[in-house]
Amino acid sequence: MNQDRPSKITDNRLRFDAFTGTEDALFPSKKIRLPAMGWNSWNAFGSGNTEELTKAMVDKIKELGLDEFGYKYVVLDDGCYRPERVNDHLESDPVKFPSGFKAMADYVHGAGLKFGMYNDIGEKLCSGAEVGIYKHEKIDCEDYIKWDIDFIKVDNCYYMWDNATFSNPENAVYSYAPNIRSICIAGKTYSAVSDAEITGTRASVKDDYVTFIGTFDGTAPDHSPVDIRSSELVFEVEADEPDIYELVVSYASGKEEGIGRWLQIAVNDEIVFDDMLPETESPETFMDSAPLKIRLNSGFNKIRLMNHRRQENTLCSYSEIRKELENFGQGRDIVFSICEWGKTQPQNWGHLVGDSWRILNDITFQVGSDGNPGTAAWEGDYTTAITSQYNKAVIMDEFAGLDKGWNDPDMLVIGMDGITETMCRSHMAMWCMMNSPLMLGMDLRRVNKGDWIYNLISNKDLIALDQDPLATQAKRIFTTYQCEDPSIEYIRDNNRVDVLAKPLDNGDIALAFFNLSTDEWKNKVSISAEKIISSIGSKMNSKAFKNASSYHVKDLFSKENIETSDKIFSIDSIEACGCKVYRITPVS
Repeated sequence: MNQDRPSKITDNRLRFDAFTGTEDALFPSKKIRLPAMGWNSWNAFGSGNTEELTKAMVDKIKELGLDEFGYKYVVLDDGCYRPERVNDHLESDPVKFPSGFKAMADYVHGAGLKFGMYNDIGEKLCSGAEVGIYKHEKIDCEDYIKWDIDFIKVDNCYYMWDNATFSNPENAVYSYAPNIRSICIAGKTYSAVSDAEITGTRASVKDDYVTFIGTFDGTAPDHSPVDIRSSELVFEVEADEPDIYELVVSYASGKEEGIGRWLQIAVNDEIVFDDMLPETESPETFMDSAPLKIRLNSGFNKIRLMNHRRQENTLCSYSEIRKELENFGQGRDIVFSICEWGKTQPQNWGHLVGDSWRILNDITFQVGSDGNPGTAAWEGDYTTAITSQYNKAVIMDEFAGLDKGWNDPDMLVIGMDGITETMCRSHMAMWCMMNSPLMLGMDLRRVNKGDWIYNLISNKDLIALDQDPLATQAKRIFTTYQCEDPSIEYIRDNNRVDVLAKPLDNGDIALAFFNLSTDEWKNKVSISAEKIISSIGSKMNSKAFKNASSYHVKDLFSKENIETSDKIFSIDSIEACGCKVYRITPVS
């Protein structure tokens, strides 16, 4: 990459058209793995984490035996580096981490745990430290390997080629096409409004032109992750004979969300132009592009005007890091955690490079410090809440899996202020049903064996759902909210009860009832075996479940076990923000 524009894409596997392909993987060595479990420093200490505090967390993990439940990774988040590079290298903050990162890794490894670190694809970290990995991929990844890391979380602040957090909002110039009024080929004009098809869900018609040709910003809370989250303008152009023709585009550029200067043109799915167009006077002042020579076949040809660079640029940046880690790591097993907050719809491309991908902004912006637990919320107006993360992740099950990776609704906020034990129980159960990474975010010194926090985070039955070898994210099969399809509808109204079903490796089914409301739910909710089979039958042993003579039902919180021949599974009520989670075993 250079300073004034994103690099040319020379590998078609990084293109939008290849996002769903698996035949020629970007990284064949990418491992099949279950969701990561561990502890991350951010929610507990923000930028104030230290060597002393991290060692205390390592010691507490061992004291509590949390590693025996699967919590293995200890990850240093933002605030641990010097604020500027030294001879182009990253260095530990001399006050916070005086012994250095290799010594920290040795301490973590000495406890039988795994060591993780953090960086950012932009020019700075989110804290503002001028040590982002941009243009330092080789040197940083070599250092990470020398420091013996097992995990890396890579953020998305100050990113040059999109208007990401703390980035210049005018970077939208790279991530959207200009407004398009028409194209002209061989003297014939084709209107963008009347002669072209708008694909996807992003673009729209305004007056006599098409605008917002690009990709939705996925951090916005009302934008569903389901369906095609971008748009193209597609023309069908007939040519009498194969020949070289000139294409001219009537366009008006801008540098704001929805209107940019970067245009991609494909003729019969071959990219023939991928660059910036000259700036126009305003987004409503149209001009003609320079003629572009294109080859058309005889008959109908498909010409696509688009800009998928919001996704492609971000994927290129993350793939560069993974490539260098693999170059220097020589087979070292490193979990790659993509943290771009769902902005560029990583559910489409994350599986190509990462082991998990964040789906929204941070779950809380009110992080803690040494002695201050920080504050979390059950619900909120934007995305910083347990239910905000859940409401998006719950309909993303088809994007996740062993052959792909995991939707990441951010760290667990159990143990922070602002949320009750009941909320935390539902929070833990939600994340386990959805195969989310289980990264503790609390100051573990607040936890003692036998207290409610310990009992919750060490609940083997819940953890077994998250770490089940079948590794299939639960599907929402019913909700009391009126909608056409609960499995894909993005619902933000929390006055409801959801029912999730999750197939398990041994033929069991996990069935969870979640009350999203802050009021008690007093009505009966029932789910039949038939409903479970019709919703997730292709992912389970439906025959055994359907033909079972009875069912063994275990409550994963109370540990109560019952045997029933009833093929209807019901709850009579659920407390506010509460849940009921069962493991159902068919008995033949």
